[in-house]
Amino acid sequence: MRDKQHPSEVYLESLADGVAVIRIDRPEARNALNGEVRRQLAEHFSSLAQRDEVRAIVLTGGEHAFVAGADVKEFATASPTEMYQRHNERLWDPIARCPKPVIAAVNGFALGGGCELAMHCDIIVAGESARFGQPEVKLGLMPGAGGTQRLVRAVGKFQAMRILMTGCMVSATEALRMGLASEVVADDQVLERAQALALEIAGLPTLAVEQIKETVLTGADLPLESALALERKAFQMLFDTADQKEGAAAFIEKRKPNYRGES
Repeated sequence: MRDKQHPSEVYLESLADGVAVIRIDRPEARNALNGEVRRQLAEHFSSLAQRDEVRAIVLTGGEHAFVAGADVKEFATASPTEMYQRHNERLWDPIARCPKPVIAAVNGFALGGGCELAMHCDIIVAGESARFGQPEVKLGLMPGAGGTQRLVRAVGKFQAMRILMTGCMVSATEALRMGLASEVVADDQVLERAQALALEIAGLPTLAVEQIKETVLTGADLPLESALALERKAFQMLFDTADQKEGAAAFIEKRKPNYRGES
């Protein structure tokens, strides 16, 4: 939880009923990603990934900005070698590889690194006023944290090229239509809806949820036959879990299942 005497720019806002809420709180910079914010995010995701009581994670920002981009002041005059030596990819990895389901609760701007951060998540709940985009081209750059790759996988080549090459912003409604958001809700309901989804997922069999995430993400980059083989093995493995037996028994006995997340 947040230390009021030594506040961080990223903190664990709450942890209850298996759902952890991480908040980015750098309002003076519209939550722009600097090195310290990236480091704190990596630390939180690395820690939560190891905690058995955490079964889902919600990542959110502020009322007007989820993350408005990277902190331009940190790279405006950097050399290629300096950028290489920062190894920012090592700070993104704990988010990309987090085995827990991660839900982005997006209000306001999710631009540049903010859009990339949202795309690292598994589900995106956007407020009606949310705006997504990859405006790096307007700085003579291009996305460098997966924007070109995750965006085309999410929305397809032609929408991705338009967004990447023009640096335009897309509305929440447009993002939903093209596949860049899971749901759009009223601005004041974003976090509540994201937490409700996380709570629903947290109440389901933990191992099954984790296998679904791993299989979807790994299989997306495999040939279809290899991905189907991966799916079959994961499906078969779940028959060795207590939750599978409990789910089947509860269905047959017409009662509510009691999942324990046990193998």
